[in-house]
Amino acid sequence: MNILKFYERFPDEDSCAVYLREQREQQGVICKKCGGSAHYWLCNKKMFQCKHCDFRTSLKNGTVMENSNLPLRTWLLAITFISATKKSFSALELQRQMGHSRYATIFGLLHKVREVMGKRDGLYQLEDMVEYDEAFVEKATKSDEKQALKKGRGSQRQAIVATMAESTILEDLDTGKDKSCRYFKMKKIDDLKAKTAEKLVRDFIDKEAVLQTDESTTYINLEDCVDVHVHEISSSAEGKFNLKWAHIAISNLKSYLRTYHMVSERKLQNYLDEFCYKLNRRYFGQKLFDRLVIAAIYPYWHNSV
Repeated sequence: MNILKFYERFPDEDSCAVYLREQREQQGVICKKCGGSAHYWLCNKKMFQCKHCDFRTSLKNGTVMENSNLPLRTWLLAITFISATKKSFSALELQRQMGHSRYATIFGLLHKVREVMGKRDGLYQLEDMVEYDEAFVEKATKSDEKQALKKGRGSQRQAIVATMAESTILEDLDTGKDKSCRYFKMKKIDDLKAKTAEKLVRDFIDKEAVLQTDESTTYINLEDCVDVHVHEISSSAEGKFNLKWAHIAISNLKSYLRTYHMVSERKLQNYLDEFCYKLNRRYFGQKLFDRLVIAAIYPYWHNSV
């Protein structure tokens, strides 16, 4: 949704409240006290009330907006900007676009939305054929420390990102075999140890998947984690083909991170979550706004998630 449609759709705070109420009713309101899902709406209070225990839930309660003093319209405007482009906004640029006075407020809002993106994608595992590789990305380092740190692979100036891409083989009679990619996951990791890769594969990849990696010793124990593990030298033509989508994702990630002057390692996972969330929904178009709102109001704190 572009900015003109936003102002047409949400002219005031009341229109935002009506929209969020409809979305919450469609997704289901979960009572924090008893876990009940049956509620009725209190028009005079603008709150949901549990039919079982009478506990009341506001429009913000149980969502990413909980404990925020920002108006609903500010949240929806921010989600509009975030979802309007395949790239991203820095907090400073988002603050400027929204005309907000405090940078820290917009910075916190932006990262809360990114965390929601990660939680939403965290509900799904990768299936079928999955490519796995690691990337090294530059992270924020103090200038007085930067010169003392070594460069290249394994440098303390870089963070390690595990990259997983769910791909399928396509058969074409004229061009031969090729690949199509569906979903991606990226996770910041602390090291290249085999047990780290094993935990990631168990957590995020379906056990019945076919896993493709290079011949690094990091992947020596993955046969027990998936049905089939295929590994080849990544520098070979065949190896590049097998890890095609993982390498494309890594290249696009590095371009995406150039939007920012430098990303701290502490917040890196949030940036990875936003990148993958948008990449996984690259064909959603105008629907991305509504999907992101649903993710933002989803009761991800509930035990069933």
